[in-house]
Amino acid sequence: MNYRHAYHAGNFADVMKHSILALVVEHMKLKDKPFFLLDTHAGTGETDLSGVEAQKTGEFRNGIARVLAEEDPHPALAPWIAALGDEPLMQYPGSPLIAARLMRETDRLAFCELHPDDAAALKQNFARDARVKTHAMDGYAALKSMLPPKERRGVVLIDPPFESRDEFARLFDALTDATARFATGTYIMWYPVKDPSVSGAFLERLAEDGPPKSLCLELHVMAADPARMTGCGLVVVNPPWTLAGTARDLLDWLARTLAQAPGARAREEWLRP
Repeated sequence: MNYRHAYHAGNFADVMKHSILALVVEHMKLKDKPFFLLDTHAGTGETDLSGVEAQKTGEFRNGIARVLAEEDPHPALAPWIAALGDEPLMQYPGSPLIAARLMRETDRLAFCELHPDDAAALKQNFARDARVKTHAMDGYAALKSMLPPKERRGVVLIDPPFESRDEFARLFDALTDATARFATGTYIMWYPVKDPSVSGAFLERLAEDGPPKSLCLELHVMAADPARMTGCGLVVVNPPWTLAGTARDLLDWLARTLAQAPGARAREEWLRP
């Protein structure tokens, strides 16, 4: 699939991904010791939802717009909502900006983006933030060069665009290598669900040969349709001990709130407890 993020910013997948990221960051802040966050496929940092790409698909209307229209949003969304800024339906913050808004002055962030134009925009957006280093480089290469971090505490977000047919294989290999380098880090790995047999084969491989303490979270907004992305998932390695229970309840709420057709549901499963 081709997943240029400007067309999909603020959609149901972003709501799931960014709300879980916010919960993980908040958990890391419970300890005073600084930590490191690496975003391997960072994009530009934020997306103009009034732009041509976002308006063409309008996917944010079935994502962030629905959540903000709720009078009583799920309490687990509070950290993410706090990081959205004043006008999220105009300028939607991506994962780099959400992380930067939540993390402390003593923490450190590294954002990687390979696309030249997006990398330039990313660098400009964070030019005044001394905590942040941006890198115009392949995110998979960053896993090799930046791990383990000097802090020995860290969160790694791996969110590729899935433009390559072998992306699931690359994800598995990258995660295997990264966890060998930095076994105690928390990894958040995003994947789309179109044909459930494809993503299912990836999860089966992780269950057999992946790292321990791997939690699978999925959100489906309709029944499976191989012609479109009807759901998405996160594999979280070394999740905060409270995340499984919190995420289960949150994703059930999101499945009800963001449903687009019959078959909407959520799933939570330990691949390797």
